[in-house]
Amino acid sequence: RDSAAHLRVVRDDASVDVFGQSTWGDLDHEGQAEVLSADEVEALLQRVLPAFPTLPTGESTLPLDTATRGDRGHEPRGVYCSRTLNLRSIKCIGYDMDYTLVQYNFQEWEAAAYTYAKQALAKLGFPVDALEFTDDLVVRGCIVDKRLGNLVLVDRFGYVRRAMHGTRRLSRTEMHDAYGRLTVDLRQTARWEFLNTLFSISEGCLYAQLVDKLDDASLFAEARPPFTESRCQSYEQLHNACSRALFHAHVNSALKADVLAEPDRFVCRDPSLPLTLLDQQAAGKKLVLITNSDWVYTEAIMRHICSADMLPGQMTWRDLFDVVIVSARKPAFFSESSPLYEIVDEASGMMLQRYELRPGRVYCGGHARLVERLFECEKDELLYVGDHIYTDVNMVKATMRWRTALVVQELESEVAGLTAGKASRDRLQLLLRHKDILSNVLNHMRTEMVRYEQGRPSALFADHTAAELRIAIARVLATMAQLDRQITPLIEDEGAHVNRFWGYMSRAGFADKSHLMRQIEKYADIYMSRVSNMLKYTPYMYYRNSIQSLAHDQLTVDDPSTDDMIIAAASELAREKEAVGLRARASSDALA
Repeated sequence: RDSAAHLRVVRDDASVDVFGQSTWGDLDHEGQAEVLSADEVEALLQRVLPAFPTLPTGESTLPLDTATRGDRGHEPRGVYCSRTLNLRSIKCIGYDMDYTLVQYNFQEWEAAAYTYAKQALAKLGFPVDALEFTDDLVVRGCIVDKRLGNLVLVDRFGYVRRAMHGTRRLSRTEMHDAYGRLTVDLRQTARWEFLNTLFSISEGCLYAQLVDKLDDASLFAEARPPFTESRCQSYEQLHNACSRALFHAHVNSALKADVLAEPDRFVCRDPSLPLTLLDQQAAGKKLVLITNSDWVYTEAIMRHICSADMLPGQMTWRDLFDVVIVSARKPAFFSESSPLYEIVDEASGMMLQRYELRPGRVYCGGHARLVERLFECEKDELLYVGDHIYTDVNMVKATMRWRTALVVQELESEVAGLTAGKASRDRLQLLLRHKDILSNVLNHMRTEMVRYEQGRPSALFADHTAAELRIAIARVLATMAQLDRQITPLIEDEGAHVNRFWGYMSRAGFADKSHLMRQIEKYADIYMSRVSNMLKYTPYMYYRNSIQSLAHDQLTVDDPSTDDMIIAAASELAREKEAVGLRARASSDALA
């Protein structure tokens, strides 16, 4: 340090920084150099920040008016960090396509998938003609209880916090009777299924509606041949039927043909996406497209979202990627050594087997280690970006040790909803704080009462009788009951402006994270609502996670001592009692 406003930087040749992140890609310097003062930094920012592009909020999200230049904290188009990531040190970025690079119009896509699933069930005699897709009935993060026919939302510990049976929300008593202190274990796949992608929403909606029909017996009464009643006797069998129907909708139906016929209806084009990829490419990063979709569909959709009018010169979407891999068979792509084929004739789809990847080619199948070999990258020098917690980020993290990013399209409405709900949460916290104080007073009153009844010393009873204390306890209980009447609806309806059935996607209960959010934190180093959110941060961004709070981190507030509160409550009661007596005597004298 050579002055209050200036620092000197000393060269450090360490390969990792103080946060354990690789320093590869960091700008170098020679010897010592003066860095900018705080005033100089502020002046420079005023010149640089206006050059950053403004990212529009998508049409499919809530109408928002958010600043997007620089990091403004919690904003719908932000990039959020669970584990510190130095993007400068990343040499290769792999991208999934569906719901990652491609932002689908969720309502249109899932409604179409729902319709094709209904058609598949109708052919089997299911009475589904009158059913309609309800896009908010199920959210990503719900878990299907195939044994009881319920949809549940659980917290990070696995405890059920909200539940619906069919399309009816369960009360607290019903939830307790069904689950008590049971913790949901997703490894028990015979009972539980985690709906962790947007592709699952239509399946969950159809299942919930059919549970209603099974319960009221209309499933059997209205069924037509060739319906087989013996195959739908339980909620689990019903779930199997729904799953098969949705598989048919995604794989064997004309759904993808519909998307290709009307791409503007199903796909949201984002002008910032090609700019994001171009910046990453210009920063020296190798880009790889790794998708489970086939070549014909991939080529058409990528040509639509990265069309020639969105790219400079004569570039096409193919020029954005060093390698394209279709029909990748994820998650096996990350855990097995499947054979690799090159598509040598894109028109006919003719393929030849290959054993190594080469830049500029299109491949089918293969495995992740081929990508590592092609670009000579270490495991923590590759980043994979996808939308599926299991096939995209969990498997990549567990088997390949790559860095991971998750795209959660609903995050924009979630963050906007959290902002809109702040006043309600603040009020709820205040009410809970008041209840905690009264509960503390009540607990000490009860303790003093027990001491007195056992003949043990009690300072409180030196000034007040047992009768007075019992009345004080009753008043405290009445006040707490009044608070409960205000607290209960705030908790039960929390987040209803985001989703009327489930509330916030990232929350379960008032003060805890949902299981989905816990999975995101565990497996995704960074997460965002869309790939183009990275544009404003640049390819050189150092994403640093925030300090994680623990129970003992909470700041305490200096409250009056418990004894003071008890004495004050009892004294107030005594004064009120005396006042009532005086009023009674005055009234009696007046009548006389």
